[in-house]
Amino acid sequence: MQPLRLTQLARGGGCACKIPAGELEDLVAGLRGVDPAIGADVLVGLDDGDDAAAVRVEGGIAVISTADFFTPVVDDPYDWGRIAAANALSDVYAMGGTPVMAINLVGWPREALDQGLLREVLQGGLDVASVAGCPVLGGHSIDAPEPVYGMAVTGTADPDRLLRNDAAEPGLPISLTKPLGVGVLNNRAKATGDVSADAVASMVRLNRDASLAALAAGARAATDVTGFGLLGHLYKMCRASRVTARIDSAAVPYLPGARAALAAGHVPGGSRRNLDWVRPHLVPRVGEDELLLLADAQTSGGLLVVGEVPGAPVVGETLPVDALGGAMVEVV
Repeated sequence: MQPLRLTQLARGGGCACKIPAGELEDLVAGLRGVDPAIGADVLVGLDDGDDAAAVRVEGGIAVISTADFFTPVVDDPYDWGRIAAANALSDVYAMGGTPVMAINLVGWPREALDQGLLREVLQGGLDVASVAGCPVLGGHSIDAPEPVYGMAVTGTADPDRLLRNDAAEPGLPISLTKPLGVGVLNNRAKATGDVSADAVASMVRLNRDASLAALAAGARAATDVTGFGLLGHLYKMCRASRVTARIDSAAVPYLPGARAALAAGHVPGGSRRNLDWVRPHLVPRVGEDELLLLADAQTSGGLLVVGEVPGAPVVGETLPVDALGGAMVEVV
């Protein structure tokens, strides 16, 4: 008998299983805004689709709240747990915050999968959260047709030093703190069983150090690169900040094997949907393959920071809002 592979139990995998960005924006249209009667001092809400929500509480501190979960992105249950935890914690780091607690979110097909596998998933999440100094305090689980795992994370931050996706200014460099290529490599692994150790290592690495470095460098705008790809998340930042951007495709780092996986056709459907979504707002001066890699749906990707982050490559620059004649992003 062939061994059971977790990735075969889900249609998508990792952040590539997100609802497409355009559909999601249509879905939440009209649900934005805060009732003044509630009295919450909202710093970051739903309006610009930032990485997490933030409110100011008594004492002046900013409390950050986020939730992230997905179907298996790898077959190893322990690695899946580690990746999902790092991905959920990333939303807090992308806002310039520090995670202070997390709770597990689980959907599990009890009749199809052994409970011991779930224990390995939870152990992986706990181990990564422990590295982050973030206690995992319970959670919620349901019996579900597909395995799903992630976390809801609460963090804190200085409200005057939040990293936001609506705070980008023109004339600044854009840094990327992790290489791209996770989406095509994971899709290759799902199809062939050929797991990229480089991709797994990248996905389990916390964005904590990158966040601290961005804050130390005086950055004010950032986002993490996940399911909507670099182009999708950059487009959202440009739109929210009323700037445009130019990406130097030759400066963008990729994981080993990413281009080969693309050439072999291992492109997630989510990556193609990402490119279709941003294409009307692009000035492309490179080929389709390069655009697909830049739109590749990442899981637990790095931070895209407006500003120069020591040790991270500069992959582009921000420009005035009218620099591209109505478009948002130029790729050269």
